[in-house]
Amino acid sequence: MPGVTERPALDAVLTGCTMVIAADRRSGDLATALERRGAQVYRAPALTILPNADDDLLLQRTRELIAHPPDVVIVTTGVGFRGWMDAAHENGLADDLAAAFRGTQFVARGPKAHGAIQQAGFVADWVAETETAAEVGEYLTQLGVAGKRIAVQHHGAGADGLDELMTAHGADAVSITVYRWGPPPDPKIVSRSAMQAATGEVDAVLFTSAPGAAEWIRAAERGGRLDAIRDRAAAGRLLLASVGPVTATPLVAARLQTTLAVRGRLGSLVRCVVDHYANGTAPTLMTVAGTIEVRSGGAVLDGRFIPLSRASANVLGALFDAGGRVLSREELGRVLPRGGENAHAVEMSIARLREALGCPEAVKTVIKRGYRLAVQED
Repeated sequence: MPGVTERPALDAVLTGCTMVIAADRRSGDLATALERRGAQVYRAPALTILPNADDDLLLQRTRELIAHPPDVVIVTTGVGFRGWMDAAHENGLADDLAAAFRGTQFVARGPKAHGAIQQAGFVADWVAETETAAEVGEYLTQLGVAGKRIAVQHHGAGADGLDELMTAHGADAVSITVYRWGPPPDPKIVSRSAMQAATGEVDAVLFTSAPGAAEWIRAAERGGRLDAIRDRAAAGRLLLASVGPVTATPLVAARLQTTLAVRGRLGSLVRCVVDHYANGTAPTLMTVAGTIEVRSGGAVLDGRFIPLSRASANVLGALFDAGGRVLSREELGRVLPRGGENAHAVEMSIARLREALGCPEAVKTVIKRGYRLAVQED
């Protein structure tokens, strides 16, 4: 068909997709993995990580643990534990801290925390399956913590209730905060990403932390975009992908349809995004032109990607969402990039869309009413 280019099976499975990474940490790795599969990616970190490597309190607590070793160390995040070990190395405390941990039990909140424990040369005695502080607290209180000295390495959001829970059950809790969440590097980029997620200019948003997801949702609320984002996610036209259930908590609380990585790791997050588009999870319609899937950069027609202009992609998206229902010229005009209702601009976008699809009958003109996608009934 004219204007159609063949799409390779796997390495370009995300061709035509625009994706936002609403994270600071390891966003470069995520972007590279997605771009290798054809996606256009940009970063809109909703928060930044502020390291505490030179924090006097962190070093003071570390020295206290060396002088009075803990019975248990609770590791809640991989990046936080690695940051703690790095700070110990930079301040000449690493060997003494390792010696203090010789008889210590390590409890990990999830697989990333588990990996950081192993990377530092220690052994995790127990790993929470649900990746929640609640499961960690339940496990330890059932074992009994009275009289024990317990170090709790916290995540960047601060309190998770573990200090208070351990203290309430008779433990001596030592709080270790290795990093804190700071404001986004550029709030305007975060707001713009929420707007684009609402209007169809973005196909997926990826999240790697609960605080980051919560801040992105607040940006969407401030811009009045949350309802539109919710509708697009519910229809399957916007993929909101989370690295795990803890990260997804704010998304679920906001009633946003969310896809979880099978394992709480970035590679698994990439895989769940690829699978969404490669395995037929993304919504499609059978039309007289063939099976169509809409992406922000164009359409996938019978497995072949067709690039479209912003105007034609928006018009196709509106017709696709209508599912064969007639849309007036005024309705289609409102989805054009400049929000115009010019009838001629709509007609030109329709004409270009028909030409790109190689099938004039794909978009039907309904006299005196408007246009509809020529959907075939099952």
